[in-house]
Amino acid sequence: MIPVARTLKPGFHSTLQDAGRRGYQNIGVPVSGPLDRTSFMLANGLVGNDLEAACLELIGSGTELEIIAASARFAIVGGTARIEILGADEQVPAGQSVRAVKGDVVRVRLGGDALCAYLALEGGFAAPLCLGSLSTYARAGFGGHAGRMLQAGDTLSGHRDDVPARVELALRSTPPLAFAEPVRLVLGPQDDHFADEAVATLLSSAYTIAAASDRMGFRLSGPTLRHKNDYNIVSDGIVAGSIQVPGSGLPIVLMADAQTAGGYPKIATVISADLARLGRRKAGQSVTFKAVSRAEAETIRRAEHAALLAILADLRPADGLDVEALARHNLIDGVIDAGHN
Repeated sequence: MIPVARTLKPGFHSTLQDAGRRGYQNIGVPVSGPLDRTSFMLANGLVGNDLEAACLELIGSGTELEIIAASARFAIVGGTARIEILGADEQVPAGQSVRAVKGDVVRVRLGGDALCAYLALEGGFAAPLCLGSLSTYARAGFGGHAGRMLQAGDTLSGHRDDVPARVELALRSTPPLAFAEPVRLVLGPQDDHFADEAVATLLSSAYTIAAASDRMGFRLSGPTLRHKNDYNIVSDGIVAGSIQVPGSGLPIVLMADAQTAGGYPKIATVISADLARLGRRKAGQSVTFKAVSRAEAETIRRAEHAALLAILADLRPADGLDVEALARHNLIDGVIDAGHN
């Protein structure tokens, strides 16, 4: 591990997250990983990383880092976030890579539209692995940087002390935040534990993400969902996207740090392709739901992943003319040599 940056201002809730800690839910260990997997993967792609490399997840506010390596390359993706390189008096929007050198201060600002953004470092951030992952699970104090959120004075490490200067890359387009679109779900596995009108209420109502939400679960306020009988069941498995309904009748959508088992009935499960669409929403924002079949959910997931790979395959230079794009659009067709008749 190579020291890359010193934390000057940690931000509200900044943690290291890779793709997640899979294979340990049977012993009670959550998967963790990013709330917005789409932005996480796009940020990694911009700096040439494996798409599951560790990023810094920023929730609620940005961060400020002093570069202590010879140089480092970053990209931020998530809403209208941006990077400011104070040493070079440079501002870079979300969806574009940028190189900083030793002594520069990299300030990341989050826009007001999205809950979270992902800061990728070329080569990936480095930290000791815990159960095969460096994702932070702060509730139990393991993974990431000392098992917690960043603090002022922390040193962030990577795998490279220097990165070559090159043409910086930018996304031609980013997936829309899609806040106005319904979040799709598959009913069950315990939708039969609810009164007949409960499913109809869930699918026809607008809910608001409550302030008491976090990486473990998004609590929703809105119409209550009535159980048929008792609201307790024998505890069974939980996955990210499970929608539990406790005795209050108000749904809770389990997110990246979800517990591995629970004893409240689950009326539905948010499909994996839409977890990012939900995970980037802030407290106070509304959400509606739409039911799809399991087969439809699988088709949507494959299409979503293919679209993300297509975006990464079509990166453009951040500055200057894109000659390949000009050629694709046939803008040079019909040129003549003025020196000949």
